[in-house]
Amino acid sequence: MLTVGIIGCGYWGPNLIRNFFNLDEARVKTCSDLLDERLNHMKQIYPSIEITKDYNDIINDSEIDAVVVATPVSTHFKLAGEALNAGKHVFCEKPLTNKVEDGTRLVKLAEEKELILLVGHTFVYTAAVNKIKEVVDSGELGEIYYISSMRLNLGLFQKDINVVWDLAPHDISIMNYVLGSAPISVSSSGFSYIRSGIEDIAFLTLRYPDSIVANLHVSWLNPNKIRTTTVVGSKKMLVYDDISSLEKIRIYNKGVDVIPHYDTFGEFHLSYRYGDIDIPKLVETEPLKVECQHFIDCINNKTVPRSSGRDGLEVMLALDSAGKSMKQDNKEIKIDYPDLFNNRA
Repeated sequence: MLTVGIIGCGYWGPNLIRNFFNLDEARVKTCSDLLDERLNHMKQIYPSIEITKDYNDIINDSEIDAVVVATPVSTHFKLAGEALNAGKHVFCEKPLTNKVEDGTRLVKLAEEKELILLVGHTFVYTAAVNKIKEVVDSGELGEIYYISSMRLNLGLFQKDINVVWDLAPHDISIMNYVLGSAPISVSSSGFSYIRSGIEDIAFLTLRYPDSIVANLHVSWLNPNKIRTTTVVGSKKMLVYDDISSLEKIRIYNKGVDVIPHYDTFGEFHLSYRYGDIDIPKLVETEPLKVECQHFIDCINNKTVPRSSGRDGLEVMLALDSAGKSMKQDNKEIKIDYPDLFNNRA
């Protein structure tokens, strides 16, 4: 049984505490937060868990094997770095850090110390996203042309990051996972309406290998909560609606074929296909529970996480390049990967 310490009991921390607490292979020993109110609330729910306002009580505890960081992104580098240096495995919420150089240092540090570093890209642990990857990998959709994604809602406005750093990590992590590759370049435009200097809506275009294009719209200023992704292939098209409770994935046997041979322009025409719609059955399990169990399994089996530090860093590089593009009027920015990604294009 692995002993876990959790830093941060705010918005997302209680969900992590609940899931790790309920795992047979884990024991949550201590949780930390700066607010007595949050700590006392956790103590009421889980009397056996120790509470502290000093995160060092977790970092320096020799009984604790793994540290979960669920604090504002600006603190991730310091907390995760100290935990890794103390020989602890780390589960860090997304995004990994707010600076590429800091994220790179964390990835290198974890690998040097042979410790597990998992980044909390929870969507890659959902049944729906794994079904999408299965369908894409099988070739059922044919050659992938492009992906279009929208992640819109009213709030929650963040104080230290813009909407791209808040919402886009979900979609970029999904696209990277489904395609099995990372974007080559990105162009982006963003706009600030509520607070000056912090973009609350943004539009991103990412280019992937094999001429695949992905368009992403993220917003804190939309009356409806929308979570949709469309994957268009040469054979079929897939629509993923995360809000839907019953039919999250629909596969459309629709497409366009070009007649290969024609003698005159008048004979040129396209052949449209309108076939059936398939709705795959999904066996739903709470994604965060799967992610927490996966973290424990990776530690015990010494395997690379599905959302490893490198995966988190790839997402960060796309976010950072999107920010550079915003400052240069939507200029396409080539994403430069560090030397540790020497297998990337």
